[in-house]
Amino acid sequence: MADILITNRIREKRFFANEMTQQALADKVGVTRQTIMAIEKGKYSPSLEVAFKMAEVFECHLDDIFQYQPK
Repeated sequence: MADILITNRIREKRFFANEMTQQALADKVGVTRQTIMAIEKGKYSPSLEVAFKMAEVFECHLDDIFQYQPK
């Protein structure tokens, strides 16, 4: 499998959502705060279900949150 780089703008989206905490986002999408932290740092890729839930929370498209770049 080719190396890929997935970046995200979750921190920025949380900031513009009244500085939503990681815990509040975690509660809304059904994961732990540690999972949100790992996703934000790019150490963990979310499932499609979680990614779509985040898009729903922030009322945007997936590609507004996640960007895919082949290395």
